[in-house]
Amino acid sequence: MKRLNVSCAILVPLIIAACIGFAAVATQGTRAQSRSLPTFEVDRAWPKVPPQWKLGDPSSIAIDARDNVWVLHRPRTLKPEDAAKAAPPVIVFDTAGNYIKAWGGAGSGYEWPEREHGLHIDYKGFVWLGGNNCPTNGLPGLKPVADDQLLKFTQDGKFVMQIGHSNQSKGNADTQNLHRPADVWVHSATDELFVADGYGNHRVAVFNADTGAFKRMWGAFGNRPVDDDHCEVVTPTSFSDPGPQQLSIVHAIRVANDGTVYLADREYRRVQMFTKDGKFVKQLVRNSAPFARDLALSPDKDQQFLYVGGGNGVFIVDRKTLEIVGNVQPEGMIGPGHQIATDSKGNLYIAQTTAGMQKLTFKGMSAAGR
Repeated sequence: MKRLNVSCAILVPLIIAACIGFAAVATQGTRAQSRSLPTFEVDRAWPKVPPQWKLGDPSSIAIDARDNVWVLHRPRTLKPEDAAKAAPPVIVFDTAGNYIKAWGGAGSGYEWPEREHGLHIDYKGFVWLGGNNCPTNGLPGLKPVADDQLLKFTQDGKFVMQIGHSNQSKGNADTQNLHRPADVWVHSATDELFVADGYGNHRVAVFNADTGAFKRMWGAFGNRPVDDDHCEVVTPTSFSDPGPQQLSIVHAIRVANDGTVYLADREYRRVQMFTKDGKFVKQLVRNSAPFARDLALSPDKDQQFLYVGGGNGVFIVDRKTLEIVGNVQPEGMIGPGHQIATDSKGNLYIAQTTAGMQKLTFKGMSAAGR
């Protein structure tokens, strides 16, 4: 047998490199472990749905200025025998889970979405919602139209404004219509509506929140978004960093108080960070498991954490560095969510479509070093 001789000139650099890599990982782990992080516990009593009603798939969840919890669900997903008991698609609970009110559905002067998807309560108290129906998705009980609009209501369900029209999208260059928008956020400092647009288009679109006038748009890395319209959700079999130069399912959007925009590109498993004008800053890619399903910001003054749904729970991410520093996965948690939200007390709420909805009660910060 021949002995394999390895030159020290080759071996030593490899050992040094390995040691440096190990040290970097160890340092990162130590840094994350030494940081105080939010902790949660499942509130198994939340919410209390009135007994005469049933909810379909909860699609989105939002919080108003009084910490009331707004849920958007899909009544058409109920089984035929339960359809007569369907609650209105917008239903509101207080933080203890008590029912407050419900409204929504088809009405005069607006086009209600065929497949409810996103919900947001802006800083003025207005309610924004949209849908993601596709004409050829083949889902039972739905009309063959595309949800290419966003609706704005008062909290009592009075219609205020519609941006775009059902089945009218002309693609990513269209400044009048959306195309199956997934999520929205209003930035109070500029009174601008940021849209994760979404399932048919693959862009961020920005509008004046008062008038609905179009202002600007961008795609992945700040690129010009291009058309790639299809009903099927296409998930790549392999992932890389930085990933494709265009967005896939633009599923969630949050704008921090300082104007930084965070975008969840769900199927490409990445969160991209931008300035409010669309300049790309950096991204976080986690290609080992489903990631970037939804987003929420911690309610502290600096909004130090970005919550990102992925895997079986919700990752805690340093908002400024985009470093994963922890994970939320208390016993009994229903999953990473379809959309998530936080209230002013730090509680985390999950809308998980087929799995229901849930409140994770904030239990305080962990002790540093644990």
